[in-house]
Amino acid sequence: MTDINTTLNDLDAGIFMQKIDKALRDTALGVVTQGRIGKVIIELKLEQIGESNQVNMTHKLKYDKPTARGKLVEEDATETPLYVCRGGALSLMPDTQGKFEFNTQKQETE
Repeated sequence: MTDINTTLNDLDAGIFMQKIDKALRDTALGVVTQGRIGKVIIELKLEQIGESNQVNMTHKLKYDKPTARGKLVEEDATETPLYVCRGGALSLMPDTQGKFEFNTQKQETE
């Protein structure tokens, strides 16, 4: 199961969540200040990367903030590669990562 909070925090190294927060705050402020409707749209698009078990997620944020003379429209899109794990869960790291076998023997000095 994908933890949506973790996935959203992983997108664009956490910057995407900051952008959502700013869009919601700015739009809410415009709505109560101007008395008109605002809108925040989050669009997520997935495309397979080659023939791998990875997808490239394009995350797009668009918001319309009401202003005194109309509205301010902002739009931003970025991408994050993600692994598709068991059951379709999304993660920055694969769930099939094997254990690394490092040489645990101490090197002898001459």
